[in-house]
Amino acid sequence: MEIRAALPEDAEAIERIRIRGWQVGYRHVFPPGELDALPVDSSRWVEWLRNGFEHGQACVVAEDARGILGWATFGPARDPENRLGELHGLYVDPGRWGEGAGRALLARAEADLALTWADAVLWTLADNPRTRRFYEAAGWQADGTTGSFDRLGVRAPIVRYAKRLAARAED
Repeated sequence: MEIRAALPEDAEAIERIRIRGWQVGYRHVFPPGELDALPVDSSRWVEWLRNGFEHGQACVVAEDARGILGWATFGPARDPENRLGELHGLYVDPGRWGEGAGRALLARAEADLALTWADAVLWTLADNPRTRRFYEAAGWQADGTTGSFDRLGVRAPIVRYAKRLAARAED
């Protein structure tokens, strides 16, 4: 498996993985009919990957001989006051869960974030036990900050996780 920078030609695979991840991973949170109707529209990914993400974000993909397994986006935190890095998204094709792509993507994102920030955060759905266990196993901890995420007619509670990045831990 290779972790590499995402390219514009990866846009459709990235969006398909995102949609499939929602359809499989969030069925207990969002209306299944709404999830099943989500369109695969890779146009925003094509634009971002061609012209660059806003605010210094990066996108990497995990790829093997069978194709793209997953992706991660990361960069500065959305709240610039905190001076933190942020893992903005990490998705693996549900058909490829358990093959190590998520761990490899997370490790790459953490290493790249550590080049600039000593600490990083991420947000996830509060009712997302599989994902929460994944991040906790990698040393991320819920920091008590909460919010909500409004999509598909649902206001879903979200929680923030934080981690001291090893490469910058001396700062």
